[in-house]
Amino acid sequence: MRDHTPDFKKIELSPENRATIGETVRQLLSRLAADRQLTADSLLEFWVEVPGVKRPRGTYRGGFLMPDSFITISDYFKENYGSIAPSGFFDNEENAWNELLDELYYQVEIFTSQVDVPKGATLELWTGHRSRPEGEWVYAVDRKIELT
Repeated sequence: MRDHTPDFKKIELSPENRATIGETVRQLLSRLAADRQLTADSLLEFWVEVPGVKRPRGTYRGGFLMPDSFITISDYFKENYGSIAPSGFFDNEENAWNELLDELYYQVEIFTSQVDVPKGATLELWTGHRSRPEGEWVYAVDRKIELT
C-alpha cells in the first residue's frame, strides 16, 4: 500500500502573521455573532495564494469557489444574544480561541509549505453559512490579508 501523504516541510507562521490572522478571525466571528448569523452550520473558510505556485481554484457542480479548507465554527463557539460564547466542549472562551486558531494556523502552514518563506502569500478568510446543499453564501463576511 502506498502512502499518498505529500512530502513537505512545514514552516511555522511568524508571531506577526499569527497575530494578524488571530485578530482578523476574532473580528469576523464577532461580526457574525453580532449579526445573529452564527448558526450550527457556520463555517470559517479560507483560501491561500502562494506567489509563484499556480493551481486552479476548485468548484462544486454549482459553479462556485471551493476553499482550500474550512473549520466548522460550532465545534468551538456558539452565538449568545449577539455575542460569541464557547461551545459545550470548552470550559472558557480562551481555550476555544486557542484550539480554533491552532487548527487554522496548522492548516495555513500546510498550504504555505510549498515555499521557503510564506512572505507575500495571501490568506482569504470567509465566515458565514451557505444554502444547502453546499451552495451560494446566505450570509458571509470576508477579509483578505497578506502574510509578511
